[in-house]
Amino acid sequence: MRNSTAIAVILCLAAATSPAVAQAPSVSDSQMPSVSLPADLDRVLRDYERAWKSGDASNVAALFSADGFVLQNGRAPVRGRDAIVKAYGGQTGGDLRLRAFGFGVADTAGYIIGGYTYGDAKGDMGKWTLTLRRPRGGKWEIYSDMDNSNQQRRQAAPSSP
Repeated sequence: MRNSTAIAVILCLAAATSPAVAQAPSVSDSQMPSVSLPADLDRVLRDYERAWKSGDASNVAALFSADGFVLQNGRAPVRGRDAIVKAYGGQTGGDLRLRAFGFGVADTAGYIIGGYTYGDAKGDMGKWTLTLRRPRGGKWEIYSDMDNSNQQRRQAAPSSP
């Protein structure tokens, strides 16, 4: 299993450096520009939005590989669909909007990097990376989802002596 994870990471890094299969727009302001995704990668994002909007964490977990990871801000990593259901329990629902900043694919491994918001809010509330994998001839599955907020952490007030 470690070998397949290492291979996926290496393939993603190779894809990121290859202009033929990776797309990363230049940054001209504080809002990253969106990129268009190939249909099979865009499907991953639209399926994620629909599953999230359903309010049922098991719908979201079904988009992941059986041994997939969720890496949430301020929480321990979780692995496997059952753990993903528990991690997302009570969090799903709402009009999640995902957009891509960049992506890359190489054979059976890929990634998408992007931002998220809810409803018609202006600007991204946070950012995410999806690591993807697919069986030969199959559909892309999410292998890992890492996200965090754009809101800065508040510093703890110094304690008085």
